Amino acid sequence: MSAPPLGVYVHWPFCKSKCPYCDFNSHVRDGVEQARWRDALLRELEHAAREVPGRRVETIFFGGGTPSLMPPETVAALIARIRELWDHAPDVEITLEANPTSVEAGRFAALAEAGVNRVSLGVQALDAASLKFLGREHSTDEALAALDTARRHFARYSFDLIYARPGQTPETWAEELERALALAGEHLSLYQLTIERGTRFFTDHARGAFALPDEEAAATMFEATQARLAAAGLPAYEISNHARPGAACRHNLIYWRYQDYVGIGPGAHGRFAVGSIDGGGLKRATRRASGPEAWLEAVERVGHGTAESTTVAGQDLVEEALMMGLRLADGIDRALFASVTGADPVTALGEAKLAPLVAAGFLEIRPDRLGATEAGRQRLNALLERLIA
Repeated sequence: MSAPPLGVYVHWPFCKSKCPYCDFNSHVRDGVEQARWRDALLRELEHAAREVPGRRVETIFFGGGTPSLMPPETVAALIARIRELWDHAPDVEITLEANPTSVEAGRFAALAEAGVNRVSLGVQALDAASLKFLGREHSTDEALAALDTARRHFARYSFDLIYARPGQTPETWAEELERALALAGEHLSLYQLTIERGTRFFTDHARGAFALPDEEAAATMFEATQARLAAAGLPAYEISNHARPGAACRHNLIYWRYQDYVGIGPGAHGRFAVGSIDGGGLKRATRRASGPEAWLEAVERVGHGTAESTTVAGQDLVEEALMMGLRLADGIDRALFASVTGADPVTALGEAKLAPLVAAGFLEIRPDRLGATEAGRQRLNALLERLIA
């Protein structure tokens, strides 16, 4: 029997500037001691391999922050060390998130040589006014040039757009979506703008500096997006992610299927199996220290930057797996869910709780799957409140 698959996430916390909508663990610094950071990331990788030995790495994901600011030689060193520490699939997916500025796009050849075979570009909008509002440092022309460069250097590429922006209508979004489809490869990520606490947009929105499209307009944009991309051969496989068959991001599927992954770098999370309970499972949940300097000091002192390490079991395990799996258009594979949590999701939730949601058209139960319908995924937070309360 082959070892269970494992994803490896590497967090690079630095950005040139902080986007006003972003609540990720990203930081702006005047300078970064590159050799020191490379050594620390390699050292924490070794710690992660001791936490989760004997596994087969299927995916590697460099996220951030802005990992396209990493020196390509650091990316190459991390990929090589992962291959040494674990067995790995011959077709391991290695994704790196990138900003489409000309400086970063100029590194694509070196990043491909380092081993990256999939890039995800944070384009976010296709007009100058929206890019300025979103705090992006690239121009529309730079974004188009970066996409062209990505096509030349990577077998697989994707890009993100943010919709339901101030002043945007279903009609103007439909026009932008057509431009995006003309530029797309096999994958697109399309996110509705949300206002997150702790961001500059949260403060600006609270004082009335801008208004978002109303719920009806936002819902219309969501529904039109699903229909248009499905018609174009890139149906949604998750709420915000669209791909041609076989082109889904395999690393993100590990998260949504609640399979195992380790995370290294400031603020990185991990979830991985550590044993079994009554035929089911339990997972170790880890979180590295969020502050870059605190994480770096901890790694240099003790070999890792772990701030939290807890066990997830029982109902908590069921609920975490449920929250992730219902995001998928295919829903939850009941057999895989049971192998991870020790419980069938339909049995664990109970017919009395599920029946009214099925009758209302928000859930679908099949012999092998439990899934949210398109209407259910559009209202997923409210649906989960009903299921988990």
